[in-house]
Amino acid sequence: MYKGVLDQDGTIVAVKVLNLLRPGASRSFLAECEALRNIRHRNLVKVVTACSGVDYKGNDFKALVFEYMVNGNVQEWLHPIQGEDEVNEETRNLGLLQRLNIAIDIACALDYLHNHWHTRIIHCDLKPNNILLNNEMTAHVGDFGLVRFLLNASCSTFAHQTSRSIGLRGSIVYAALEYGMGSEPSIHGDVYSYDIILLKMFTGKRLTDEMFKKSLNIHNYVKMTLPGRITNVANPRFLQYREEGETSINRQHRDQSHKIQECLISIFGIGLACSQESPSEPLDTSDILAKLLVVRNTFMETNGIHEQRSRIGIQS
Repeated sequence: MYKGVLDQDGTIVAVKVLNLLRPGASRSFLAECEALRNIRHRNLVKVVTACSGVDYKGNDFKALVFEYMVNGNVQEWLHPIQGEDEVNEETRNLGLLQRLNIAIDIACALDYLHNHWHTRIIHCDLKPNNILLNNEMTAHVGDFGLVRFLLNASCSTFAHQTSRSIGLRGSIVYAALEYGMGSEPSIHGDVYSYDIILLKMFTGKRLTDEMFKKSLNIHNYVKMTLPGRITNVANPRFLQYREEGETSINRQHRDQSHKIQECLISIFGIGLACSQESPSEPLDTSDILAKLLVVRNTFMETNGIHEQRSRIGIQS
């Protein structure tokens, strides 16, 4: 990825130059162009143009030009790297409501792809690195290089990029178990990836932690602590309050902590329901979105937050 400036008006853009020596790079370029050609949503990365030709050495050249997202990707905010771009862990800290807004933004994008386009679109590579944030911290899902198109809601045949040997798709720590067993991409695969992201965002855990390198995964880690031991699993930043005697201020802090715990239990419940390896009745993305909106509305009401910009909509 490169940062560039358009000569015409000085617009800053992000340029994704494909390494055409990598197997499947050209196919990935075509898949991303096909996916981004017509879809429009406020929570999808906007493509400015595509380039296909030769470079100054006469080699094949393919690139995609996107709207620049000034706040980078979600992974950089969840786990800042000390010293990079003079940003440290204290300045890049997402609060609970910010994380909830980002989770809702991602769910809005998936709901659009899965349920509100004439062809169902399966992203296949949903992970924090592929979720970008603009200057208002609105989340945008990007990187459609592994996308698949479902011909209709009940059909398992895929258009354009179908392969008899699908194999593992996307990042292994976010991929549904069935992908590793050679199953075709599905709505459930995207839902599984989404809910692993949800659990990661609100626990603050890295999926590469030592504790997850054996039989334990983040789903089971959260499951075995709920609901009674929420303080053991939630990001400790959300639950900080002091026990300094029964003062009115301390009672307010304690009540606030209890409200936050109730919010987190609801969020983790949604994540657990959808990150099961073989759910009997997996939640649809529209169900996830509806449940998260209820959680956010309840949280805002109980905390006296009255102003909240609308974060759902389709771009024309």
